[in-house]
Amino acid sequence: MRMVVVYKSESDYARGVTDFLRDFTRQTGHTIDELDPDTREGESFCRVYDIVQYPTLIAVDNDGVMQNIWVGILPTISEASYYAG
Repeated sequence: MRMVVVYKSESDYARGVTDFLRDFTRQTGHTIDELDPDTREGESFCRVYDIVQYPTLIAVDNDGVMQNIWVGILPTISEASYYAG
């Protein structure tokens, strides 16, 4: 399972995302990949999963099939931890 958060680091909500990522890693021992939608990789990822609002947290399985997505808001750490690992 892979978890990815797509967000712009130069935004009003960026601090909330970085705080969430830090707390998530501290509490679960797992990390969440970060993608900037303005990079080539980020743009491609957003196109594949039809992501147009940020921040977006998405959980995909090993085959790339979306398992869950949170758009515009971040879930609780306990909600997201279900998809970690």
